[in-house]
Amino acid sequence: MALTAGIVGLPNVGKSTLFNAITQAGAESANYPFCTIDPNVGIVEVPDERLQKLTELVKPKKTIPTAFEFTDIAGIVKGASKGEGLGNQFLSHIRQVDAICHVVRCFQDDNITHVSGKVDPISDIETINLELILADLETVSKRIQRVEKMARQKDKEAMAELEVLTKLREAFEEEIPARAVEFNDEQQKLVKGLHLLTSKSVMYVANVGEDELLEVDNNAYVQLVKDFAKKDEAEVIVVSAKVESEIAELDGEEKEEFLEELGIAESGLDQLIKATYQLLGLATYFTAGEQEVRAWTFKKGIKAPQAAGIIHSDFEKGFIRAETVSYDDLVEAGSEQAAKEKGQVRLEGKEYLVKDGDVMHFRFNV
Repeated sequence: MALTAGIVGLPNVGKSTLFNAITQAGAESANYPFCTIDPNVGIVEVPDERLQKLTELVKPKKTIPTAFEFTDIAGIVKGASKGEGLGNQFLSHIRQVDAICHVVRCFQDDNITHVSGKVDPISDIETINLELILADLETVSKRIQRVEKMARQKDKEAMAELEVLTKLREAFEEEIPARAVEFNDEQQKLVKGLHLLTSKSVMYVANVGEDELLEVDNNAYVQLVKDFAKKDEAEVIVVSAKVESEIAELDGEEKEEFLEELGIAESGLDQLIKATYQLLGLATYFTAGEQEVRAWTFKKGIKAPQAAGIIHSDFEKGFIRAETVSYDDLVEAGSEQAAKEKGQVRLEGKEYLVKDGDVMHFRFNV
């Protein structure tokens, strides 16, 4: 599953601190711009309470969580679309990710320099959004130059593409991202083929000070970000990167005690990981047996044979049936045998759309 989320933001907003906490991968973090020139990629486990419950139920020899990738992308500055501040490199790194986690500074700290001299989260967001729009505008404008000639010759495909490109160019000139422009299904295919930066799903990560974590409702910066995100139909996750970096160093019990002391039910990072998983359009199915209980990541909308292929290509080639029970039904029944006796275990065929939380056993013949 090669989907990855990119962490972006202006320099010194806490991106690399957050990335280090997420992956414990040790990305360089320093109080100056461009300390992260090459993107850092880290694998992160997806926290899932269901996996622990299945482990208690089945008592396997081992338990394996699912995971996906986060990429820490160096800080973007004004003028990035024109190559400022290694902008071309940064934009190409964003082009390679599937969704964007936009970290925004929502704390005051005189010891940490802000690249524009003051804390202004909306200005920060607009700076990055504009650079991505300008980069997309250049992409679309170049494409229009190539397509116009064929469209003038009444080439139907070229005419259809030119209509889409013109609509995009007009939107970009109004500083509207591609994801906010409405197209029909056929036009969406054309847009997808352009690999535009502003087509990517986005969420905002409001990074607050460690002493503000329990009083985020009083943080005016966070409220500004939330109001802005509503217009973008985007989610906002509030974290304190500094606190999360401390939590990341603790083991399971210590982590729970620390969160309890803070009065927090779930760490900001766990919330962020789960929200990003959703943003990428991912879901989880499980396999459960004496040898192992395991979570598997799949893209929403796939059918049973493709889900089987995630485990091994032979499973997809020789797929016969998927013995399936929902997580909720299995837990309620108390065991697979009890679920079978209640008629909750189903045999699903090749057209079955896999659902989040399905517990599956694949029958195949190679």
